[in-house]
Amino acid sequence: MTRAFKISEEIEIPENIQVNIENLKVKISGPKGSLQRDFSHARNIYIRKIDGKILIETYFPRKREKAMVGTIKGHIKNMIKGVTEGFRYKLKIVYSHFPINIKVHGKTILIENFIGEKVARKARILGDVKIKVEGDDVIVEGIDIEAVSQTAANIENATKIKGKDTRVFLDGIYIYSRE
Repeated sequence: MTRAFKISEEIEIPENIQVNIENLKVKISGPKGSLQRDFSHARNIYIRKIDGKILIETYFPRKREKAMVGTIKGHIKNMIKGVTEGFRYKLKIVYSHFPINIKVHGKTILIENFIGEKVARKARILGDVKIKVEGDDVIVEGIDIEAVSQTAANIENATKIKGKDTRVFLDGIYIYSRE
């Protein structure tokens, strides 16, 4: 069984994006802000900027290095999309008897009156994520896909119902759209 000599992937850099690469630390700046990510944990992977492209490559790769090249490419593409367009998750507030109230308090979200509970449930907001509550919709926006998706997941998990039949008790806050 022979291994490939070299595996490489290319990413086109859009016009309005600035990319800075130093020792596997990638910083991408765009109209919506800037993101930085450290890929120094990836051994035998080389990231370079050549002629308006980002080149990710490895030599004499094993299975792990082949997978890592694709993973790093995906992370960098998400960073570019984040600083140009941003990410938005929409969640729907669903209740049958007790109306749920949501308040943003610093870096936490307070979910009040969930199933008539007296104590507010809390969900953590990560990074520079912005939360808007519009009627029965909660909109989570930001430039870092990991912070936006984890914040949306924190809100959804804060309203999980345990110990009851989920077919009957449908109350909660659920993700219904990712943009």
